[in-house]
Amino acid sequence: MPETRPAVTALVVATLSTGVAAGLGGMLLALLLHLVQHLAYGYGADSASAHASFLQGVTMAGGMRRVLVLAGCGLVAGLGWWAVYHHGRKLVSVKQAAGPGAPAMPGGATLAHALLQIVTVALGSPLGREVAPREIGALLAGYLARWTGLTVEYRRLLVACGAGAGLAAVYNVPLGGAVFVLEVLVGAFSWPVAAMAMASSALAAWVAWWGLGAESQYLVPHMAVTPALVAWALVLGPLFGVAAHGFARLTGAARARAARGWRLAALSLLNFTVIGLLAVYLPQLLGNGKGAASLSFDGELTVGVAALLLVLKVAIEASTLRAGAEGGLLTPGLTNGALLAFIAGGLCNQLLPGVFGAVPLGAYAIVGATAFLASSMSMPLTAIVLLAEFTRMDHDMLVPVVLAVAGSACASRWCAKAAAKPAQVVAMPVPVSASAAGAVSAASAVAPRASAQHLARADKTA
Repeated sequence: MPETRPAVTALVVATLSTGVAAGLGGMLLALLLHLVQHLAYGYGADSASAHASFLQGVTMAGGMRRVLVLAGCGLVAGLGWWAVYHHGRKLVSVKQAAGPGAPAMPGGATLAHALLQIVTVALGSPLGREVAPREIGALLAGYLARWTGLTVEYRRLLVACGAGAGLAAVYNVPLGGAVFVLEVLVGAFSWPVAAMAMASSALAAWVAWWGLGAESQYLVPHMAVTPALVAWALVLGPLFGVAAHGFARLTGAARARAARGWRLAALSLLNFTVIGLLAVYLPQLLGNGKGAASLSFDGELTVGVAALLLVLKVAIEASTLRAGAEGGLLTPGLTNGALLAFIAGGLCNQLLPGVFGAVPLGAYAIVGATAFLASSMSMPLTAIVLLAEFTRMDHDMLVPVVLAVAGSACASRWCAKAAAKPAQVVAMPVPVSASAAGAVSAASAVAPRASAQHLARADKTA
């Protein structure tokens, strides 16, 4: 903590102001998201659809409208991000701004980058919306840190708190935002940083209530925790770690090869148009995955439909990143885990009804969603807290959830270590006579070639 009273006062003022600013920013972004959704798909204007969810809204819209909206999304994404990369200042990520030196985030480029994410997700992009409020919260925190004259060290901590506060605002997760700051952005625990993170995230969530309400993200029924569910979580937890590791590598490779230049516009239009065509038959594919996750938690899918959604969602998430669009992977990862757990749990219920028949499919989905998210984003503690706040699940559900996350984290860590090991080349034994003969023949073949090359170089020098 700063040692002088003015410095402490400046830090307190900056922290509280960051919470309020990030809350307002997150609230406005969420309201913009809802506005674009309603305008694009034509719901919410009458009493019949005033309280419809995004999934209900896109389902009520016609198939051709979905295709046209997604084609428009491709144009917005392609031309918008091309303009940001071509004409805007170089972007500074939240991780970079909260890292050594605390480089400043460019205001105009960051704002455009965030707005493009919100608009494209509202139109149906399969990526997450959580990066945008984190960027806006971090951007505002950076301004406040410089205005109050904080040192570089406290400036980067305040930027991290601003990002966590933005997350807390849009998802109504005051504790989750604070834990995200400590586990993911700062990577260490100290009481001063914890106090800053908790104060800013709680304030941001409270401010966002003014425009978004205080409802949870998902409404789930009461779920009894049975020995079968606990055993299932303990045994299958590692499965989600392996799957999440594969998903992280796939999306990481897609980001690394993301299109730029004219290819960004062309591939974005093609990618989103294909997604629109798929959505004619499967409207659950549209958006960041919240609708599909809700269906999993409510047990309103079949195993076959869940499997089809899982395969297609992973494919379009990777293709969207490869096309050059931007967005988060929090809700997409959560949804993929929920669908995978729904499939695994449904098969267990069918194959062993005497053992697992009493376990609701939604309970599997919550456990799997947490375990997958924990490993896909390398944040086990944050994932547990987020799912608890997203769903407001019963306290007893923490037992299978934590067990599954533990197994998932271990398996994911093992996969990462295995992938990092260099491949070992095993030399085949060669008889001495054969190796000697080979050496002689190789030497005789190389010598004339080397002499010829030497003469050629001599000719060029002369």
